[in-house]
Amino acid sequence: MTQSPKRLIEVDLPIKRISEHARREKDMRRGHVPLLYIWPATRPPAACRAVLCAALWPDPADSFCPQDFRDKAAQLINNFARSAASEKDVAAHCSPETWEKWQRLASSSGLDATKEAHWNVLRFALLDFIADFANYDNSTISVYLETSRALTQAAHEALGGALGTKPLVADPFAGGGAIPLEALRIGADAFASELNPVAVLYEKMLLEYIPRYGTELARQLITWVDWAKGRAKDELAKFYPEDPSGMPIVYLWARTVICEGPACGTKVPLIRGLWLARKGDSVALRLIPRKDSKKVDFEIIENPKPKEVGEGTVKRGAAICPVCGYTTPAPRVRLQLKEHQGGAATAVLFCVVTIKETEKGRSYRLPTERDLRAVTSATEELKRLEKINKEDLPLVPNEVLPIMSGVFNAPLYGHITWGSLFAPRQALMLATFARLARDYVDSDGSNTTSVSKDALACTLGLFINRLADLNSSLCGWQLSTPNAAHVFVRWALPMIMDFAEVNPLAGAGGSPESVVRRMVAAIEYVTESGLKLGSVELASATRLPLPDDSVHIFMTDPPYYNAVPYADLSDFFYVWLKRSIRHQFPSLLGSPLSPKEEEICEMAGWDPVRYPQKDKNFFEREMGKAMAEGRRVLASNGIAVVVFAHKSTSGWEALLQAMVNAGWTITASWPIDTEMASRLRARNSAVLASSVHLVCRPRGNHRASVAEENLGDWRDVLTELPLRIRDWMPRLASEGIVGADAIFACLGPALEIFSRYSSVEKASGEEVTLKEYLEYVWAAVAKEALNRIFEGADATGFEEDARLTAMWLWTLSTGSSGNGAPDDEDEGEEEEETSGKKGKTGGFLLEYDAARKIAQGLGAHLERLTSLVEISGDKARLLPVSERARHLFGKEEGDAPTKRKAKSKQLSFSDFLEDVEQSEGGWGAKNAPKIGNTVLDRVHQSMILFAAGRNDAMKRFLVSDGTGQDQRFWRLAQALSALYPSGSDERRWVEGVMARKKGMGF
Repeated sequence: MTQSPKRLIEVDLPIKRISEHARREKDMRRGHVPLLYIWPATRPPAACRAVLCAALWPDPADSFCPQDFRDKAAQLINNFARSAASEKDVAAHCSPETWEKWQRLASSSGLDATKEAHWNVLRFALLDFIADFANYDNSTISVYLETSRALTQAAHEALGGALGTKPLVADPFAGGGAIPLEALRIGADAFASELNPVAVLYEKMLLEYIPRYGTELARQLITWVDWAKGRAKDELAKFYPEDPSGMPIVYLWARTVICEGPACGTKVPLIRGLWLARKGDSVALRLIPRKDSKKVDFEIIENPKPKEVGEGTVKRGAAICPVCGYTTPAPRVRLQLKEHQGGAATAVLFCVVTIKETEKGRSYRLPTERDLRAVTSATEELKRLEKINKEDLPLVPNEVLPIMSGVFNAPLYGHITWGSLFAPRQALMLATFARLARDYVDSDGSNTTSVSKDALACTLGLFINRLADLNSSLCGWQLSTPNAAHVFVRWALPMIMDFAEVNPLAGAGGSPESVVRRMVAAIEYVTESGLKLGSVELASATRLPLPDDSVHIFMTDPPYYNAVPYADLSDFFYVWLKRSIRHQFPSLLGSPLSPKEEEICEMAGWDPVRYPQKDKNFFEREMGKAMAEGRRVLASNGIAVVVFAHKSTSGWEALLQAMVNAGWTITASWPIDTEMASRLRARNSAVLASSVHLVCRPRGNHRASVAEENLGDWRDVLTELPLRIRDWMPRLASEGIVGADAIFACLGPALEIFSRYSSVEKASGEEVTLKEYLEYVWAAVAKEALNRIFEGADATGFEEDARLTAMWLWTLSTGSSGNGAPDDEDEGEEEEETSGKKGKTGGFLLEYDAARKIAQGLGAHLERLTSLVEISGDKARLLPVSERARHLFGKEEGDAPTKRKAKSKQLSFSDFLEDVEQSEGGWGAKNAPKIGNTVLDRVHQSMILFAAGRNDAMKRFLVSDGTGQDQRFWRLAQALSALYPSGSDERRWVEGVMARKKGMGF
C-alpha cells in the first residue's frame, strides 16, 4: 500500500492567526451560527474550518504527497492570488501580511509544482490561505469557498478517493454542529450524530433543513412569528398593559423572605445591588424602610453619586433587613424560599423599565396598581387554562428538576420542577407560544408552504427554546447593556434572587422579535454559503451507523469529563420541545426527559445518588469504546482530530487513556484560543483559554490487534521526551501560548512518543502505564517552563518555594488576556453561601492534582510548604503575600493584635513591623524579625515593607543587612513582576520594590 503523506495539520498550523479569528467570532452577535441555538461548549466555526482544511489537505512538501495534488493546489493558489490581488472583497479581509504575499505571487510567474523548490512555498501559501479563510468575513466569499472546495476535492482524489465522491467527515459528539457545518462549507460530506434529542433537532435544522430550504425557512419563521404574535397579543395584551409614559419593556422583580430578627418580621426584598443603570444617565434604587408596616418601599433616583447608592439586601445567600439590620442566614433564606417553590410566584415587583419610540434610552419607574393587577390576572388565567387543558401534558412543565450542588443550585431554594423556574406570567406566555407553534404545524395552512412540516416544526421548537432561555426567573438584569440576561450565562442553573422579566409584546431584547432576528440572520448566513446536505442521526458514539473504513476525517469535540452535565441541562429545553413539537417528532421526544444513562460524562461527582455508576472508570471505558468505534469507521489513510479543553488532570488522563487503549497514535497537537477570557470560570484559576486539538492516526496496521503491534523501550522514550518539550515550548511562546494552555498543549508532542507503541516496557519487563508516563511529562514541562521563566538562568539556584511559586503563577497566566487579570464582576449570578463558614477566597487556585504534579516535577514538596500553599479538598491555593505576613515576620497567631478594625486586612502589616522600626541594630538585632530563610521569603518581606510604607525599614533590610546584594533576589523579583496578575496587589508591590533598586545603589 502506498505510504500516506502527512497532512498539513501534522506539520504546521498558523494557530495565532486562527485564534484571533476564533476569539473575535465568539463575540459576534448577528449571523454567528452558534447564536441560531445555544449548546454547551460549541466550537467556534473559525477554528473548525481551519482545522478541517489542514486535516484534509496533504502537505505538498512531504515526499509522499501525490504530485497530482501539488499540481492542482499550485494552480488553485495561483488563481486565488490573482483574485486576492484584484478583488475588493478579498483584499478587504486578508491580513496585510498575506495580502502582500498574494500580490507578490500574482505579479510573478506563480508557483510551479514541478519544481521541488516550490513545494515548501506551496505549503506556506496553503497555510496562509487557511489563516485568512478562518476570518468570519471571508467564510461566505465565493473565491474562498470555491478554492477550498476545489482543494478538498483535489486532495480526496489524489489520496485514492473515487471520482464523483467527496471525503466524509464524521462527528459522533456533534453538539452545536460547528464541525459538520464547516465540513460542508469546504466541500466534504458530513455525518453528525448525537445521543441527545435536543442536539439532534438543532443539528437537523443546521445541516439538513437550512441547506435544503434556505431562505424560505427564514421566511416561514418570520411569517409564523407575525401570525403568532398577533394571536398572542389578542390573548396576552391585557397582562402587559401599555403606559402613556412609555412602553414597558422589562419588569424587575425580587424574591422575598421574612426577616427573622427579634420582633421584626419585615418582608425583605432580595436585591443584589441597587444600581439600575450606570452608563450614560445613571439610575439607582433607594430602599425606604417602613418599620411600622414592616415592609420596604422603593424610590427611583437619577444620576446619584456613588456614595448615595446603598448596598443590596442579599450577600452570599443571606438576607440583610433594611429595617432592623438583622441578617437572616443563608440556610434560613433557602428554607423560606423552599416553602414557595423558589419564590418566583411570590416575588415583589420593584421597577418597570420603559421606552418611548420618539426618545432614545430607557426610563425607570415604580410599579403602579395597574401593573400589579395585570400580574395577578395573568396568574389566575394560567390556573384557569391548566384546569381546562385537554393535552396529555400540563401547560407548564411539571417534570422534576434535580439537585446538583455547584451546577443546579436553584433546586436548593425550592425550584423542584422545570416549570417553577418561570414566574406565572412568563409561563403563561411560553405556554401560549408553544400552543401556537403546535397548532400552526398541525394546521392545513402550513402544508401549502414549500417547507416540510418537519423542518417548520423543528425551527419553531428551537424558537420556543430560545424564548424560554430569555424569559425565566433565572434571567438577571445586566447593568452593562442595560437589558435582561439569558438563563445560561454559564452552563448551570444558579439561583438569581432578583430577576428581569421581559415584555414579549414590546419588541425589545428577549422578545420574539429579538429571537427571530438572530435566528434569521444565522439562517441567511448558512444559506449564503451554498451548502450541500449533511446527514444527522440519533446514535451513541459507541455504536455508529457507519460501515468500516468509510470515514476520511474523524473529528469530534467529546464531553469534557465532568465539566458540563449536558443531558440534565438540556431538559430545560426538552420539556418545552415536548409541549410544542412532540407530535411531529414522537421518536425523539417520546420519553419523559432526555436520555442520560448512556451519556459519556463523569457524573458521580455531581450527583452520586442518581449516577453512582458513572464514575471515572465509566467515562474511561465508554470513551474508549467511542474512540475504538472511530478507529473502526476510519479509512486506513484517514486521520482523526479530537478536541479537548478541560482543566482537570483527571479529565485529560481519562480521555488520553481511552485514546491509547483504542489504538490511536497522536501525531500532532495544536492549541487554538477558543474561549473568552471574560467567562465566569476563568477567574484566578487555571481554566484553559485554548482548546487543544489532538491529531491522531490508527496505530500500526489499521486492523492489527494491540498484541501484534510494536513495543517501546522506556529508556528511549525518556531520552526523547525532554528534547521534544524543549523544541515545542519556544513555538508555543511565539504564538502567545503560556500557562495551563502550554502545559496541556505539550501533552500532544509528549504523547506522540508514547502512543506510537502498543506498550512501553522497562528493562525489567514491567509495562509503563500512561499515568506513570504523564508524571514524567509534567516534570519535563515544568523544568522547561522554569528555564524560560528565568530566561536561561540556573533555576536550581532558587529554593523549592521560589521554583514552585514561579511555575504556579506561570500556569495561571493567560498570555494574550492580561496574565490572569481578574474579570469584571458577573452580573447574572447570585453568589451563594454553601456552608456555614466562609472560606478564604484570595490567592491563586489550582486543581490539587495539577499542583502536586507541578511540585513533583520541580522537586518541591507541598507537605513542607504549608506557609506557602493551602490544600483544601481537590483545590490547592497559593497564598497571597498578605496572608504570609505572620509567618514572614515571626508573629504567632495569638500575638496578632485584635483591635485594629478600621484598617484594611491586606494592608494591616504594621502589626508585624513595629519591631523592625524600633530595632537599632536592624533585622539581626535581638527581638527583631528574622531575615527570611529563602530568596522568596526575602522578596515577600520586602514587598510587605513596601506595602506598609516602611521605606526606612526596607532600605535597612536590603542595604544594611545585605539582602539586596544577592543577585538571586533581584532575578526572582523581576520574574515575579512579570508573573503576578496585572492589577494585583502583588504585582504593584514587587514593582514598587524594583523601582527602588537603582536608588538604593543596586
